[in-house]
Amino acid sequence: MTAREFANRVRSREKLVGYWVTLDAPPATERIAALGYDYVVLDGQHGLISTTGLLHGLLAIDAGSAIGSGGTVGLVRVEANDPTPIGRALDTGAAGVIVPLIDTADDVARAVRAAKYPPTGVRSFGPLRASLRINSVPAEANAATVVLAMIETPLGLKNVAEICATPGLDGVYVGPSDLGLALGARFPGDPEIAEPFEEALELIARTAQEAGIAAGIHTFDGESAQARLAQGYSFATVSSDLSHLEAIAAEHLRVARG
Repeated sequence: MTAREFANRVRSREKLVGYWVTLDAPPATERIAALGYDYVVLDGQHGLISTTGLLHGLLAIDAGSAIGSGGTVGLVRVEANDPTPIGRALDTGAAGVIVPLIDTADDVARAVRAAKYPPTGVRSFGPLRASLRINSVPAEANAATVVLAMIETPLGLKNVAEICATPGLDGVYVGPSDLGLALGARFPGDPEIAEPFEEALELIARTAQEAGIAAGIHTFDGESAQARLAQGYSFATVSSDLSHLEAIAAEHLRVARG
């Protein structure tokens, strides 16, 4: 799948399923990308991945996709809403960026400008590896580049309608751990805020749909991803490499010790 095809699927609110990578382990990322996920996200904010690691991870995603269905693209959750990490992720070959800690429509507008070439935005021209995957003609690159804004703060939730209505934004993405904390959770998954948390998720999905943009969410297993897609989210990410590695290792240890 080309970046432009992926962008079209996101903007059409097709149901997409992705995976989250936090480790700088290209052979593992390659195997994950060969499984048939629609996208794989490299976590440049909380993940243990350097700039070189992002390059290696995106190369691994392309290689794994070619081995598998050919339908997997690489995204990057950037470290901050700043032109430097956004431009670097895109120059390295990401099909799009997930931008954290979005509070306002102005924050979204800054992210969109950072991800798009003039006259739409302020992205500096130097696509390097990106030109192999995304057309280096600025207007065509702009059309193929996906920008997703994370809704995970009290202000982001409050301003979700204005955020979703910002021109150039392709979708919003829920970070459930931070969103839960924003709603007063003592820890991620706190059952005491389950009701307002679900209300917030429904509000975000509904608001995005009314604005005509995609709504995505991070989930912790396939069953949860399926439920969120049925709820109205158009794309869902399933867990992460480190979480799965730990869970499977713990389960094998439990079984082995009886």
